[in-house]
Amino acid sequence: MIGLDSAPFGAATAVGLIVFFYGGTFWVSSRIGKKQENADDYMTAGNRVGFGISAASMTATWIWASSMYASATSGYTYGISGPIHYGLWGALMILFIYPFGKRIRAVAPRAHTLAEVMYARHGRSSQLMLAGSNVVGSLISLMSNFIAGGVLISLLTPFGFIQGVVTVAAGVLLYTLWSGFRASVLTDFVQVIGMLGAVAVIVPVIFLAAGFPAAFETGAANLTPQQGSFFSSEAFLNQGAPYIAAVLAYAIGNQTIAQRLFAVRSDLIKPTFITATVGYGAMVIGVGMLGVLALYLGFEPEGGDSNNLIPGMAAQYLPPVLLAVFFVMIIGALSSTADSDLSALSSIVMTDVYGQNVAGKADADPRTMLLIGRATMVVATAAAVAFASLELNILDLLVFVGALWGALVFPVLASFYWDKVTNKAFTVSVVAALAAFLPVRFGWVPMTGPTGLLVDVLSVVGIGVVLGLMVFGFLGTRPAQVVGVLAMVVSAPFVIGFLHDYATLSGSLVAYAVSTVVCWAMSVGQEERFDFAHIAEATGDFDRAAPSDDDPHAFSEEIR
Repeated sequence: MIGLDSAPFGAATAVGLIVFFYGGTFWVSSRIGKKQENADDYMTAGNRVGFGISAASMTATWIWASSMYASATSGYTYGISGPIHYGLWGALMILFIYPFGKRIRAVAPRAHTLAEVMYARHGRSSQLMLAGSNVVGSLISLMSNFIAGGVLISLLTPFGFIQGVVTVAAGVLLYTLWSGFRASVLTDFVQVIGMLGAVAVIVPVIFLAAGFPAAFETGAANLTPQQGSFFSSEAFLNQGAPYIAAVLAYAIGNQTIAQRLFAVRSDLIKPTFITATVGYGAMVIGVGMLGVLALYLGFEPEGGDSNNLIPGMAAQYLPPVLLAVFFVMIIGALSSTADSDLSALSSIVMTDVYGQNVAGKADADPRTMLLIGRATMVVATAAAVAFASLELNILDLLVFVGALWGALVFPVLASFYWDKVTNKAFTVSVVAALAAFLPVRFGWVPMTGPTGLLVDVLSVVGIGVVLGLMVFGFLGTRPAQVVGVLAMVVSAPFVIGFLHDYATLSGSLVAYAVSTVVCWAMSVGQEERFDFAHIAEATGDFDRAAPSDDDPHAFSEEIR
């Protein structure tokens, strides 16, 4: 086992790096502070963020410390195809957001959260269901980023895990609390430029220091046949396929993504998400290859914990200067997503709890909203720090939350396109999907006989739903139906009889299938039609004097 005899950084160096990073981000965010803060700007920056900042923010939000750690874990676990399955599908899911995003912005041009739109579309139960799932998801995301920060600091400095968690939590809260989302997107721009530059240098240096390419010849014996195959079925069934389904759910159900969708200028949605697709894929796959290298080298992460893999590799092979760059890079990656989670949670409580359900939109006080938003950030940070002490596996958390959100994907998307979907259909379909997902995912019932067959059949339907939705966003209803049916017909002979043995994948597909079938069955016979124009009227600014989407002043001008 390759361990760390002593911390690479002394206490003074560690404190200096942390102060440098969080002090710098706080200084940047303080440049946009306002004495009279605007509630709508605090949540969505007035819906007029330009291309450069929005693309960088989308990239930084999707690239988090967990992405790097989990991609490396995937490479270490599944071999050469692991990082491809993690990074490629994650990148493509960003691409799949933009056609749906254009429709969402057309229907709700000045909304703050997807749950707010569901309130206008259906009513309270659908709104709170979506808002509740996002609160859980953002808290788990926040917790996983704090875990990543705690692991990094505990391995590379004299400070302990809990001290690291608290330090990262306090640093993120420091620069996000006052200006909310505006601080998040502005600091994301700086962080993503630094991260991309650092990865371009650090990954090649570690490969060369570890003896590349000779290490891939001498270490081939450390791999199983599946790990050595680029077309590994184990990698696809355990990592690739579940992640395809999970990340599509993240894309549609995650408030951090929706917040950027509502913030960017509507005419810049397509180039923003295409740029983020390329940036995410290149960076995450590159970092994930460190896990593959570790597998070839026979490198054992500290304590056998895969969360320690990347910090351990960096400490083993990087010189002190580049190790410091690596340290700041990981801190930047986790902070860029943690601040997004705080902004998302504050927006949900400001809009969906106070703005819609407590005060009512007409009577909501923007000053009270700001106070509530900032208090939410403090409470969420404290809760995430407490949960981070559990030190759960980051990759498992990501896949679980994504699969859980699979129950929401079809009802949410159908609500933006199909005027027959009702509040009852939305609510019942999501509850039914969750009721089917949990027993399959956690093995609460034996997957034998008729039960296993039923799970496999529903999984086939889920495959058709996932692929059909992907095609629908770009090509429309008819091609999506054709692809969905073909996917079910082609996959059925290969899936039925064995897929129930893969709980993560089959649970996710079952959630998609049940929610789609129930929502469609309860909606198709409805005669009453919904007028989508009502959504734009029922959602929008809480600060009455907020500027329009066509305001000539770009977000960058606010910085000055």
